[in-house]
Amino acid sequence: MTWIAPDIERRDEPTAGGERAMLQGWLDYHRDTLLFKCQGLTAAQLKLRSVEPSSLSLLGLVRHMADVERSWFRQRFLGADLPRLYWSDDNPDGDFDDIDAADPAADFAIYRKEVRLADEAAAGRSLDETFHHRQRDLEISLRWVYLHMIEEYARHNGHADLIRERIDGVTGD
Repeated sequence: MTWIAPDIERRDEPTAGGERAMLQGWLDYHRDTLLFKCQGLTAAQLKLRSVEPSSLSLLGLVRHMADVERSWFRQRFLGADLPRLYWSDDNPDGDFDDIDAADPAADFAIYRKEVRLADEAAAGRSLDETFHHRQRDLEISLRWVYLHMIEEYARHNGHADLIRERIDGVTGD
C-alpha cells in the first residue's frame, strides 16, 4: 500500500488577541500550512526535488523544520542536550540531501512529535525569558524564538508552494 500524506485541517490565522495567543496562533497556522502543502501526495512525490542543483523537496522541508523546532525550543531555549535529527557537521544539509531512503510516514510522525514537544517547552514560560546563544554570543528571548519560527516557516512555506505547484499544479494559500 502506498503511503499518502494525510489531509490536515489548517487552523485560521488569528486576527485579534493577546501577544502570546497571536504568536502561537501564527506559528500554528504556518506549521499547518507546511503540512497542507504536502497533503495527498505520495512518498515519491514528497521526495521530488525543486530544480537542479537544489536538493529542496517537500519531505526535506518537513525534516528540516522538525530539526528547527527541536533546535530552537528544546536545545537552545531549554538547554536540552539532544542529537540532531537529520544532519551533522559533516553533512549539514542531510535533512534535504538524504531523502532517497527516507520514510515519509516516520518523518511526518517525528515532525508532529517535535512540534508537540516544542509547544510543551514553551508552555507557561514568559515571552521575556531568555537564554544565551553560544554561537551568536547574545541573549535571546522566547518572544524572539516565536518571531523567528514564524519567519522561518513563512519563507519555507513559499518554497513549499512552488514545489507543490511543480509536482501537480496545485496552488493557493
